[in-house]
Amino acid sequence: MNRPLRIAMLAHSTNPRGGVVHAMHLSEALAELGHEVTLFAPDSTGKGFFRSPKVPSQAFAVERAMSGMTAMVEQRIRDYVHFFERRGTRDFDLFHAHDGISGNALATLAARGHIDGFLRTVHHVDDFADPKLMDLQARSIDAASRLFTVSDHWRQYFRHKGRVATCVGNGVDARRFRRLEDESDVRLRTRLGITGAPIFLAVGGIEARKNTLNILKAFAETRAVLPAAQLVIAGGVSLLDHHDYQSAFNVMLASSPPLAGAVHVIGAVPDAEMPALYRMADALVFASLKEGFGLVVLEAMASGLPVVLSSIPPFTEYVPEAAALWCDPRRAASIADGMVSAVRADVSSARIAAGFETTARHDWKNAAAAHLPAYRAAARSKETVHA
Repeated sequence: MNRPLRIAMLAHSTNPRGGVVHAMHLSEALAELGHEVTLFAPDSTGKGFFRSPKVPSQAFAVERAMSGMTAMVEQRIRDYVHFFERRGTRDFDLFHAHDGISGNALATLAARGHIDGFLRTVHHVDDFADPKLMDLQARSIDAASRLFTVSDHWRQYFRHKGRVATCVGNGVDARRFRRLEDESDVRLRTRLGITGAPIFLAVGGIEARKNTLNILKAFAETRAVLPAAQLVIAGGVSLLDHHDYQSAFNVMLASSPPLAGAVHVIGAVPDAEMPALYRMADALVFASLKEGFGLVVLEAMASGLPVVLSSIPPFTEYVPEAAALWCDPRRAASIADGMVSAVRADVSSARIAAGFETTARHDWKNAAAAHLPAYRAAARSKETVHA
């Protein structure tokens, strides 16, 4: 099959989470390669995707989520199933899920005979306290015809479990994320009104996986050396429930009023302002405990930022030793050491140069092309079945 493929790309939400961003960039890169891609996601706000995709898309209306994470996940799975049962599935060659919600919906559609199977990108595997969520996560993976991962760490994870997965990597748009300032930089600084320096940026919100409590402890240690330092925490628009962890963060912050005045939790940042957000900062602090890849690492490096980074896979796979300030994410003192070093001119200049070399190796078209052998094989299998 050499004709353009008709691909339905499914994300779990319209928010700028890593998997959604990956799905959108992948869709656009596949379209540039000549394929017909439509991007789907449930939308309870009516606002659509965090930015307008450069491919056909449908952010379909759903009701506000139920309380409780398991109930919410089950509701969104039903929303996806009902949507495609009403819409129909015949005008696509392939269905590609990027998360457990859409993966479970496609598993149900396949079981009901509406589709012939589906592909699934696994960005990372979560550890849920609820056994039902663990079962749903496993079903979304086990039922997939073919698997993709964005890092070799997770490809090896599946190999040890007897599954073959294709590592497709990630990309960065160097046309958007760059060192040169523009008018959006002034607007963002004015809107946020953050004074003091240096500015450390953490992206991903306040979540256990993002290790925000340890980042806050590290920032407190950093302020002993750099008393005017500021910490900006951006993002965090997640479907998952992080209430208990966020409460612990707020208690810790409230116990130190001087520290509280230097920590800025700004929530979701409009996509158009993300390049300016990186350029406003002096360093990115990305001390996650678990990641699928960490797209923000590439975005920060492309923007000319030194990065304080957890010394764990998958980062150790694609980031050269000289391109980051490595830390032990479980030790606040180690993170603080990286933060203090990151703003030393002699240290940061070398990391920034190595960061530019790193981002030059990551291109969305290459990531899209890496999907094509599995896509073609899946399409051929479908044609064989129907023949």
